[in-house]
Parts: sequence; structure tokens; C-alpha cells
Amino acid sequence: MLLFVSVSSKAKIKGLEKIDRLFNTYANSSFGMIDPEGIEALCSDLGVDYTDVRILMLAWKLKAEKQGYFTQDEWQTGLKALGVDSLSKLKKALSDLEKEVEKPSNYEDFYTYAFRYCLTEEKQKSVDIESICELLNLVLGVQFRPQIDSLIEYLKVQNDYKVINSDQWINFLRFCKEISFPDLENYDAIQAWPLILDNYVEWMREKHS
Repeated sequence: MLLFVSVSSKAKIKGLEKIDRLFNTYANSSFGMIDPEGIEALCSDLGVDYTDVRILMLAWKLKAEKQGYFTQDEWQTGLKALGVDSLSKLKKALSDLEKEVEKPSNYEDFYTYAFRYCLTEEKQKSVDIESICELLNLVLGVQFRPQIDSLIEYLKVQNDYKVINSDQWINFLRFCKEISFPDLENYDAIQAWPLILDNYVEWMREKHS
């Protein structure tokens, strides 16, 4: 039993060393973190674009606190959770990560995280419209393409809102999941929808009347 424990501990230490070696390949030694340049280099080696949604999924798995940066602790915890200690394993894990995020139990958490990840300043509570349009395209575009194209069109032409807050962001997902599109027949403005969605529905109905 003791022998088994010591072999198992050695394997864990060796795995952690490999994870750390991989971290050091991309980390900026001055900061002791993987910075935006390091993430770009990592993406290049993984053969994915740094705007690929899977990189956002990786940040979610690492529980990365700051956009464009991975700390050593985040890297260790996330890669251990993924069972990954090399670049080739990480490349393979990205497709598994997509499946993990697609599970309804994880998707809402990922969607909420995507908004938080865009809050780059301390005490920032909202995200500008341009960034929101890019983010909607990235995280909801695949599942709800017609709704997202229409919503993005509206967000770009309206002048009432310059930024989007967390509550509005969460309700965009709820809207896509619950409201029939494009007829919007089951949308009831009396329900607790944010005003921006009431305005959007009004805009849609005028457009198609």
C-alpha cells in the first residue's frame, strides 16, 4: 500500500512538472504569467485562432480571472482538471471541452463567465455594445444564428444603449431559449424582461409589419 502511494505521488509530481514546463514555454518570466503574447503563441501551436470560442472555453476551465492572462495556479488547476500535461493532449482536450460546455448544466455557467471575462477594469459592471456583439456571435451564434444576427443588427442601429449589463446579458440567453423566432408570438412585455428586449421586439414587429 505504501509503495502504491509513493508511486502514485511520484506520478502526480511528474505530471505537475510537465504542466509547469508547458506553462513556462508560454509564460512571460517578468510577470510569472502567460500574457496576451503567450496566449497568441499557444493558439498558434494549437493551430487555433486566438478568437476561437474554444480559447474562451479554456479560460473558463482554468477559471481565469483576468482577460488575456493565465496565472500558474489557474494553469495547474485547469490542466489537472482536464487531465492534460502536454500540448498534444491539450489540443485533443479542446474538442472534449466543447462537449463539456454544451451540457446544459455547464452552458449557463460558461455564458455568464464569458461576460465576466470581458470586465477588464476594476468595478466595471457593463460591456460596450461592440464587444457584446462580438461575444454574442462567439458564444450564441452557433446555436441561435437567426436570433443573434437579428439582435446584433438591432444593437448596432439603436442609440439608447451604449453598454450592456450582466442582467441584460443573461436575459439574451433566456430570450433565445424561450421565445419563438421570428414571430415572437410568446413574448410578453408584462413579464420581467429588460427594457432593451422590449425595445428590440417592438423594432422587430415594426420591421416585419
